[in-house]
Amino acid sequence: MAASGRSILQRAALKSGLVTKNQLDEALAVARQPAVGPPTPLLEITDDQLARQLVDMGLVTEYQVHQLKAGNTRFTLGPYLVTDFVDEGGMGQVYKAEHQVMGRKVAIKVLPQHRSTPNAIANFSREIRAQAILDHPNLVRALDAGHDGKVHFLVTEFIDGSDLRRLVRNQGPATVQQAASIISQAARGLQCAHEKGLIHRDVKPGNILVTADGHAKVVDLGLASFLSKEFSGGIATRVVGTPDFISPEQYKEPESISPASDIYSLGCTLYYLITGKVPYPGGKTKDKLRRHCEETPWHPRRFNSQVTDDFVDVIADMMEKDPAKRIQTCQEVIARLEPWATELAPMPEPHDLRSPWTPPPVPHDSSGGSSEDLQPTQEGSYDVDLEAAAPHAPTRGAEQNTDPVASALEETQRDSDSRQTSPPPLPIHQEHLDDHGWNQILIALAVAIPVSMLIGALVTLVLKDFWK
Repeated sequence: MAASGRSILQRAALKSGLVTKNQLDEALAVARQPAVGPPTPLLEITDDQLARQLVDMGLVTEYQVHQLKAGNTRFTLGPYLVTDFVDEGGMGQVYKAEHQVMGRKVAIKVLPQHRSTPNAIANFSREIRAQAILDHPNLVRALDAGHDGKVHFLVTEFIDGSDLRRLVRNQGPATVQQAASIISQAARGLQCAHEKGLIHRDVKPGNILVTADGHAKVVDLGLASFLSKEFSGGIATRVVGTPDFISPEQYKEPESISPASDIYSLGCTLYYLITGKVPYPGGKTKDKLRRHCEETPWHPRRFNSQVTDDFVDVIADMMEKDPAKRIQTCQEVIARLEPWATELAPMPEPHDLRSPWTPPPVPHDSSGGSSEDLQPTQEGSYDVDLEAAAPHAPTRGAEQNTDPVASALEETQRDSDSRQTSPPPLPIHQEHLDDHGWNQILIALAVAIPVSMLIGALVTLVLKDFWK
């Protein structure tokens, strides 16, 4: 079959370099092979049929074939070959990739080009520096960083697991032993960060990954700030975080945050993990922020009968409104949870965790759910307008005045509702293929060249007669 007669998928597959001509022809031949009898060489194969065959033969991934069908042909960022889409947040998209020489599987966080303002690039660079100084088994390690053209990216180890948000959504609340084990591990990772002078500021279920055997790792330091003002870049003066898990002082006095702020958010995460509910469900973002300062959540035993009073006391001490009365260090969190976290508590195998939408293309270099007073800074996270963030004095023991059985997934449902369309492409230059593009160009040239020659000849004759 001549190249001009190939479909978008066939031409894109060849141009991408993912598939050779011989491999493509073999896939077409196999697709034309009926269950019984000889192959049918003239049988027309649709792109959908060919796509399934290419994936079955292990030549491309599901993600790659989706992009090839759309005519996207670029799948590399520096030395990395992008093989899958993982997730998307306000500060970037995350892809699964493989180093083309070493064969090591990694995760790549990419700063979308349409958000690559000088301030965003500076924040992204700060995140890279933050992760570069950390090396702990309960923190996702940074492996590399760089840029491909104008596209900036951070490379980290790839964790084959799921975040707590999705695990709870798919499996329900964890057992007390599982919760204690996971939160203790997260506390160990955060303790390492705190000892380096770094505060995460966005601890939440979506930022704790768990493998099937129960190993936990804290991810996404995109909002982190250094205790030293020399490195904070002024970020500590803004209210940032996720409303369902933010500490009162992050709202009232963002310049006064401390490691205890992460402990409060970790306590909210522990509450969510054993109950399946965010501490303060329902209401607008301002209401959630106020309630973190003034109210107490429903008793965890209302949702999980296995929770003991001693375990509830640990959560309560982690979620103290007054930072001075709260558990002060992650080491103390680990010690308090030790009676229940005697060993790794494996999590059930995740199921149905893939996104329902078509994955996005690899980002291209295009060289050439926020609330009224909030600006989204990453998935589920917000940068609050300080003028609208009036401080409130906490009142310990106030009753929660919303439905205790409201959605357990408000923090994540808001994200998924806003992402039901296809996620954006990888921001590297994509030479998009279409059915008619080249044909139209060739036809236009075939018509334009003779016409221009004819016009030129006529003009020459007219001028020649004029000057006689």
